[in-house]
Amino acid sequence: MTAQIELKNIQKHYGVFHALKGVSLTIEKGSFVALVGPSGCGKSTLLRSIAGLETITSGDLHIAGKAMNGVPPRHRDIAMVFQSYALYPHMTVEENLTYSLRLHGVNKAEAKAKAAEVAATTGLSALLPRYPRQLSGGQRQRVAMGRAIIRNPKAFLFDEPLSNLDAALRVQMRKEIRALHDRLGATSVYVTHDQIEAMTMADWVVVMRDGIIEQQGKPLDLYDHPVNRFVAGFIGSPAMNFIDGTVSEDGRSVMFAAGERIPLTQPVEPNRKVVAGLRPENLRVAQGPADFHFEVGNVESTGSATYLTSKDGALQLVHTDRLGFAVGDRVGLDIDPALVHLFDPQTGARI
Repeated sequence: MTAQIELKNIQKHYGVFHALKGVSLTIEKGSFVALVGPSGCGKSTLLRSIAGLETITSGDLHIAGKAMNGVPPRHRDIAMVFQSYALYPHMTVEENLTYSLRLHGVNKAEAKAKAAEVAATTGLSALLPRYPRQLSGGQRQRVAMGRAIIRNPKAFLFDEPLSNLDAALRVQMRKEIRALHDRLGATSVYVTHDQIEAMTMADWVVVMRDGIIEQQGKPLDLYDHPVNRFVAGFIGSPAMNFIDGTVSEDGRSVMFAAGERIPLTQPVEPNRKVVAGLRPENLRVAQGPADFHFEVGNVESTGSATYLTSKDGALQLVHTDRLGFAVGDRVGLDIDPALVHLFDPQTGARI
């Protein structure tokens, strides 16, 4: 694969605030990369730095093999889709689509033909004469994407483009954006705080916190093998359960305050303090005797799944069966030792 975007040791300061701290990242041509993390982690700053909307303090940035440090945004040959759509309200859909072409001197007939082609790709053909005020949120977002596509840029940059849409439309637009990416063979960089969007859309996920990359990799690799407690808690929905425990004297199980224990597949340093990470979807209700129990504090059913939360709120279980439990019931759990994650209580690093 060929690198389309390369960032090496990118630093960004806003006065005394250090927003990006030595970020290095290679984005392959044709890939769909998601930048995820909590608010303020630096993901949008990184995206805007690629676009040229932010000036990096130091480091090297290349797009399609060419150095971009100091190159103005309009000369970087990238297209950005914003959360706010940023459409011109006084222009029709067709005029919005062709605006950048007209700026670059493309004649009217050619621009019109290109707009018709892009409109067919994005499902906008019937909407070309309309104005943005006459469109729904999803239609406006399609126009914003169409305006980006029409330029055939070296990369598409998406800055939380679906956050203004309702839940059902977000799911639909996720599929449309990914399908569009595949049809175009594009290189896409997608910023979101929603890890479900990242997991379902991207082939490569970059998890950020406090201006650094905590972990990057294929979505399921991050889910199965998080490098630390932060990534483990951020990737996965519902979030991973974390319980403080101590490794037994023989090093083959983790013991908890209530006298419960979980066996381990590999021995760990005896008597070591640990944090056990248990994904809610990996917990199973025991049909017989169990080594681990909890008291039910809340029961929620969505029809397709049942969520049980412990009385102390420390543990949640999700099950596709309709479990007949009530608040106050004591439930035994079967826990597969191979699915137990252990983390250091001080550093958060995976053990």
